[in-house]
Amino acid sequence: MSKNFFTVFFFEFYLEVPTIATADKTLVNEAIRATEVRVIGPEGQLGIMKTSEALRIAGDQGLDLVEVSPDSKPPVCKIMDYGKYHFEKEKKEKEQRKKKPSVELKEIQLRCRIDTHDFNTKLKHCIEFLQKGNKVKVIVRFFGREMAHTEVGLELLKRFADGCGDIVSIDKAPLLDGRNMTMMLSPKKTDNKNKSKGTETNG
Repeated sequence: MSKNFFTVFFFEFYLEVPTIATADKTLVNEAIRATEVRVIGPEGQLGIMKTSEALRIAGDQGLDLVEVSPDSKPPVCKIMDYGKYHFEKEKKEKEQRKKKPSVELKEIQLRCRIDTHDFNTKLKHCIEFLQKGNKVKVIVRFFGREMAHTEVGLELLKRFADGCGDIVSIDKAPLLDGRNMTMMLSPKKTDNKNKSKGTETNG
């Protein structure tokens, strides 16, 4: 076979190699498609140059060329250690997920003939759940002839929500489903900006 055949074969094979991107769609090194990029080096701006030249500079420093702003014209690339950058990014995201409190759905069951003591005890538990940032599903179960007086259950749920005070927000109003009437409660979101302004004014 001639030398030209191998040259053409190699060239066609090279063109068929798919562009490889990272898991988060960030283009790195040879995966960068733009022919010209604006480059930011470890020490600052390096200006606009051919992507091949930027790759050479990054390679000479043992670093990667990472596309950080693909929508810019030309795209902005940064010379960095992508492996280290990606590791630190994942580490920060994990720490943020740990700090973020997980919201649980708690359930409280009531009966139409509940006495005052039990009502107040369940109300206290509900307030504790809400203060911890959890959502609460409150259910009134109807037994026997109680189904003929579902308005009693509706009034009970309204009284229960009122008993939670200003910390509660009603996500779903009381709804009858079979022999159960359900209401969904969640902690009321506070406006931190207004709260801080109020503090400054009072000070």
